[in-house]
Amino acid sequence: MNLGPRVAVVTGATGGLGSFVTRELAGLGAKLALLDMDPGRLDSLARQLDLPLDRLLTRTANLLDPQEALFAAEAVAVKFGKIDILLHLVGGWTGGKTLMAASAEDLTFMVNQHIWTTFNVTRAFVPYLVKNGWGRIVMITSPFAARPAAGGGPYAAGKAGQEALMLTLAEEVKGTGVTANLLQAKTIDIHREKRSNPTPENASWTTPEELSAGILYLLSDEAGTVNGAKIPLFGSS
Repeated sequence: MNLGPRVAVVTGATGGLGSFVTRELAGLGAKLALLDMDPGRLDSLARQLDLPLDRLLTRTANLLDPQEALFAAEAVAVKFGKIDILLHLVGGWTGGKTLMAASAEDLTFMVNQHIWTTFNVTRAFVPYLVKNGWGRIVMITSPFAARPAAGGGPYAAGKAGQEALMLTLAEEVKGTGVTANLLQAKTIDIHREKRSNPTPENASWTTPEELSAGILYLLSDEAGTVNGAKIPLFGSS
């Protein structure tokens, strides 16, 4: 797979999944625009990638601010001339409390992380993909969005809202050459515990390698007919 012509935006780029996927895309020749809140971690990731300047843009951005999202999209378009791929990998979880025990701040945090950032990056970046006549949008969701677990109400609410936005977007980009899809994971197994220390609990966790494989398929030309999908990557456990 050669992504040489493609310009990929990765939000949450320095996270456990974001940094892994970023390295995969770099190895496949993509031009990368990396967004994150932490400038130090962005600089460190850029040094690890060691890409020529014409293939890399890093930018700190608070994606809860719609103007910052718009400015970031404009900066990417100015540098690279187009935007082809949007991987919105900003995550976050809070849970372990019943609804009676959870705070309003818990719900606000999850709504901000999953709904408002999705809304803002969609409005900022997707018009550039549509303009190209080709584009791929991928985000990560959870089966708990549809079937919440006890103690996970705020997280489930945030993910359900994110799913609603993405499935709406998938309908709205039909016929444009752009697709919008979701990969489902229960827990992202950043430390590969299900391999190093397998247990019944972590058997259904999903490694960055497994998520990256799903992402790369959705970025391919062969996946052009896949739109509005929620693809489960958490096994049968």
